[in-house]
Amino acid sequence: MHIEGKAIKVGDNINTDFIISGRYKFSITDIKQLSKHIMEDIDPTFASKIIPGKSIIVAGKNFGMGSSREQAPLVIKESGIVAVLAKSFARIFYRNGINIGLALIETGTEKINEGDNLVIELDKGIVKDLNQKIELKIKPLPLFMQKILSEGGIINFYRKYHNLPSL
Repeated sequence: MHIEGKAIKVGDNINTDFIISGRYKFSITDIKQLSKHIMEDIDPTFASKIIPGKSIIVAGKNFGMGSSREQAPLVIKESGIVAVLAKSFARIFYRNGINIGLALIETGTEKINEGDNLVIELDKGIVKDLNQKIELKIKPLPLFMQKILSEGGIINFYRKYHNLPSL
């Protein structure tokens, strides 16, 4: 699997309330509308930095900590972000992200700068930073997880390989 995009940097300990503010969790239920407010509590201009289908969040450690709200990874995916690179992920966020087909990749991120052009090659286990001219090794994803991502999430995966009916 091959993913390309521009880096949008955030820091350590980005919790689910930073990803999508808790003040919206009951007032806005449509994920498309909710995605317009992504990361606005830490950067009010964050949504305007996203190039749909061509942006990658680059974070520090413990990305997605906090509640188990599935809204957070859904909002990231709906906003047009194609992957998140981080030093580490909160366990429940990681599971939710993979399940919805959002690529979550563990690697060292300190050398990547805002706006760098990145190429993620899951099958080779590397991230190429085209601006810095470096390659970073990534924590390998098992083949079944790569397949879930390539199918767009676990529901699509099961529909295709286990004859689940359409909902």
